[in-house]
Amino acid sequence: MSRTRVHNLFVSLDGFAAGEHVTFDEPIGGAERLFGQFDGRAIHGMQGVDAPFTVDRALTTLWGQGIGAEIMGRRKFGPQTGPWPDDDWQGWWGDEPPFRTPVFVLTHHHHEPIEFANGTSFHFVDGTPAEALRLAAEAAGGQDVRIGGGPSTVQQFLKAGLIDFLHLAIVPIALGRGTPLFGDLTGVESRFDIETVTSPSGVTHQLWNKKSGT
Repeated sequence: MSRTRVHNLFVSLDGFAAGEHVTFDEPIGGAERLFGQFDGRAIHGMQGVDAPFTVDRALTTLWGQGIGAEIMGRRKFGPQTGPWPDDDWQGWWGDEPPFRTPVFVLTHHHHEPIEFANGTSFHFVDGTPAEALRLAAEAAGGQDVRIGGGPSTVQQFLKAGLIDFLHLAIVPIALGRGTPLFGDLTGVESRFDIETVTSPSGVTHQLWNKKSGT
């Protein structure tokens, strides 16, 4: 059965998972310190990644395993607001986005699909979380769907009860301001069984698995 998963979601000690204002110069909106120890080379496995095999790298590699499609919010795709400008923007990732699957971008404005040679394609959806998940699950062909962020998008799917697994990486820094992950989701943790492990890097990983029947 297809699951809906969140991976490698970095959160500060004071609960922020992104900055406040995304721009072309600051794609994480001022929260870059959250990603200081992230080794993005490991998301597709440890081939070509220098040793050692660490807890952080091992958990990072789960990002792509068994994933058939992704859903992301508009601000993860780009900083533009309102109707999409005719600027040939294709996302932050150049000619080889790392997803290698269909990606569904939540937006209220029409945009033609974008396809890349490595299997990544972007499709722009104006719909509820449930509607976007239905499209992504169909495209995933029986594999799992990843909710790629940002935090506001994850929050919407948590509120709708649509997330089956959530991997948080809690970084030992305080941002003081930014976009919170949980907002008004008081008590959401009661729907999940939560395991916690702290790596030597100081990052605390939480693995949230949805309880059956919730």
